[in-house]
Amino acid sequence: MTVMKHIKIEKAEGIARLTLARPKHNVLNCEMMNEMIEVLEELAKDDELKCMAIFGEGRSWCAGVDVGEHKPEMADEMIATFNRIFEIFDKMEFPIIAAVHGAALGGGMELAIGCDIIIASKSATFGQPEIKLGFLPPYAAIRLPHLIGPAKTIEICTTGKIYSAEQVQAMGMVGTVCEDDEFSECVETYIKEIAACSPLIIRLNKRAVKAHLNMDFQAALSGVSDLFLNTLMKTEDTIEGIASFYEKRRPEWKNR
Repeated sequence: MTVMKHIKIEKAEGIARLTLARPKHNVLNCEMMNEMIEVLEELAKDDELKCMAIFGEGRSWCAGVDVGEHKPEMADEMIATFNRIFEIFDKMEFPIIAAVHGAALGGGMELAIGCDIIIASKSATFGQPEIKLGFLPPYAAIRLPHLIGPAKTIEICTTGKIYSAEQVQAMGMVGTVCEDDEFSECVETYIKEIAACSPLIIRLNKRAVKAHLNMDFQAALSGVSDLFLNTLMKTEDTIEGIASFYEKRRPEWKNR
């Protein structure tokens, strides 16, 4: 793997911790995004992973994409590179956690909403201020309506307003808001909850949700029932989970 200038990665016991590390606000540029893509592509191949958490160093989680790379001569490359991150996110079978402190603005908020779970510190802020500079947020325009509906999406994108963590939690965009001094512990608690489970069954749970979005009810019910009966119930880990319950012991997952 290439030596990383702006990304840090740790992987242990089925958990990947990716840290954005470009002082002082982790503003994304193409170099940083390409580093991230390289890491994500490798992680996506790891069948042992249970989840990935994305952290940010310094005052902000991620304050956006470098305005200098929005210039007409650079915009094509910047958008293609940025989009690639979300393409990989979409294919990742394990849950992705955005552990957001400080600012998550512009492309930083888009990065956060691309994750499956957002855990935010109480002082975190969110917003799509691109309109103030004459831009629109492409990924937010397609992702946000699924999370908070079209009306709130249009409000966020056309006002450029900055919102508190509690405000976006009320919209349904953020799952959990923690006190600043409890933030790290809160994130680790979520990670430990996931880490206690089978990597295979974690992936099947995520697949059950994503594979049936926007389907009519009967088709979705049929599809998820088929996944339950003909895939999940034939795994060794589901049988182990049942056995461990009756034997009053911790399950020993085999990831198959």
